[in-house]
Amino acid sequence: MKTYESDKIRNIAVLGHSGCGKSNLIEAVLYTNKLVNRISKPNEEVNMTSTLNLVPVEWNNHKYNFLDTPGYFDFYGESISAIKAAAGSIIVVDGTCDIQVGTDKALEITDENNTPKFIFINKIDSQKAKYNKVLEQLRERYGKKIAPFHLPMGNNEEFKGFINVVDMFAREYNGKDCITVDIPENMKEEIGVIREMLLESVAETDDELLDKYFSQEEFTQEEIHKGLRDGVLKGDIIPVLCGSTNKNIGIHTLLDMVWDYMPSPMDIGLSSDNKEFSGIVFKTLVDPFIGKISLLKICEGELTPDTEVYNINKENKEKIYHIYSLKNKDQIELKKAVAGDIVVLNKLSNVQTGDTLSTSSNTEPFENIEFPKPQIYYAINSLNKGDEEKISNGLHKLSEEDLSFKWFRNHETKQTLIGGQGELHINSIKDKLKEKFGVEVGLSDLKVAYRETIKGKSDVQGKHKKQSGGHGQYGDVKIKFEPCEEEFIFEEAVFGGSVPKQYIPAVEKGLKECLSEGALAGFPVMNIKAILYDGSYHDVDSSEMAFKIASSIAFRKGIQEAEPILLEPIMNLKIVVPEDYMGDIMGDINKRRGRILGMEPSSRGKQVIYAQAPQAETFKYAIDLRSMTQGRGFFEMEFDRYEEVPLQFADRIIEEARNK
Repeated sequence: MKTYESDKIRNIAVLGHSGCGKSNLIEAVLYTNKLVNRISKPNEEVNMTSTLNLVPVEWNNHKYNFLDTPGYFDFYGESISAIKAAAGSIIVVDGTCDIQVGTDKALEITDENNTPKFIFINKIDSQKAKYNKVLEQLRERYGKKIAPFHLPMGNNEEFKGFINVVDMFAREYNGKDCITVDIPENMKEEIGVIREMLLESVAETDDELLDKYFSQEEFTQEEIHKGLRDGVLKGDIIPVLCGSTNKNIGIHTLLDMVWDYMPSPMDIGLSSDNKEFSGIVFKTLVDPFIGKISLLKICEGELTPDTEVYNINKENKEKIYHIYSLKNKDQIELKKAVAGDIVVLNKLSNVQTGDTLSTSSNTEPFENIEFPKPQIYYAINSLNKGDEEKISNGLHKLSEEDLSFKWFRNHETKQTLIGGQGELHINSIKDKLKEKFGVEVGLSDLKVAYRETIKGKSDVQGKHKKQSGGHGQYGDVKIKFEPCEEEFIFEEAVFGGSVPKQYIPAVEKGLKECLSEGALAGFPVMNIKAILYDGSYHDVDSSEMAFKIASSIAFRKGIQEAEPILLEPIMNLKIVVPEDYMGDIMGDINKRRGRILGMEPSSRGKQVIYAQAPQAETFKYAIDLRSMTQGRGFFEMEFDRYEEVPLQFADRIIEEARNK
């Protein structure tokens, strides 16, 4: 593959709902470029896409870097990476149904990032296709920004192709016959409507064009093209195309339009004129045979093999020996790549997603890529003895590949926890551990990190006395226990030397060691104040160990006599949902023993609900929230404080803990 200059490059994210035909579109593009010999049919089983794929193609002496993304929300982090590298996007829409959740998410992420977009209405050849209804729904959302570029002709039985509205108008304004195909009589009125929608969109991009439109003056071909391109780049126009990916219909036109209307790297301010190279790693892949693979977008200058670069984020150096592009998944070595291009780098062991690489150590790092926090956690355990190290190694590498996935060891509950965006995401991690690293794991629910404390006060004696020949053991302490706000407070108020000074640290140490296991159900103890005020000792038999044991005896007695209670972690929730689901969400929070703290409006008819709920009631909340909102809601959660468990729940938890 040759080197393409910046103005000949287009970087395009392909987004949409699962099953809409994104990967099929990529197949059709490859087929059109004679890189594959067939396109999968709808009834053929296709593997679910769970990671971003880079698909470069050459088209009419230009290079397109397509970034194919998964459609399931569980893999939303892949779309975030793609949008970071792309200058434009194609959102594939299933033309046989209403706007779907994944489509809505794709529209949202491109809106939020001001990414120019095309909408490709797919499956238009199906008898179930409802192009006009989908177009109407898009128009309801975006108004005059929606500009139909094609009009499908007929249904499945009489499918003959499309009328290219833009070409038709251009010919019309050049004084030529605009009708080059036989158009059914009943479609001529519809063509007129589409024509007005398109012209209105063009007029909205420029004040002079708007005046001309209201004066009912005709636009020239150049005005139409310039108005459309400027409008697309600004986000004021969203071209709508239609076609059939599995029948390779509309793909040629789509590829031509990517060149005509999508931004080049130069349109977004990238330049190869800068002598210093810089770029950002927007995606990391882990291959068990090749090792780490980094996808890099070049933002300034140019990159050649055998270049030493600085990792600005890690503050160290890396040597880039080879740079690659891809051709039908095969790595093709490049002699040079310039600003705007996307390249593949291998075996950069210290480079991670989000890192800025540059030939100058003074380069400012590019803006960090923000990934969603995990929505759900599971405990993971080895199914084969001795695999623990392999599991940790695999999880570490997979977390480098996917920054929307987290894992850590909870030393309190003795569980290894993995967090992701949903059950599908978690199961894909489990599958990758087996496929890439050869380890099988099981999943289980999390254990709640309960705590114990006291509500009352107590005054107890702890006495340890043992005689077994020779020196004995003797330690005697009197300690008062009471609640406090801090984790643990120890005070010494001994008078008259009843407990010698050298043994007081042993008393404190003995009490601290007891905090790890409470008398109620064996959970850690917190918010306890202990006051050592009296005791006794033996000149020969007393020792630090004897006083440690005595203090532990006092601790168990003192906690039991001071109204011990069970505490549970309370979590802060930030829930974002469409307004239509507000009532259901608030009712559900109340059922989870939670409380609503407040709410505020968000973007596009959504509301943010702030709430608190016990952690035990939130482990599967991601699943329930999606069910309640048809996949349109999401949330973030963080620990806030501990709170007493209601008695009816505490008794069951204590009994279960004691049984274990």
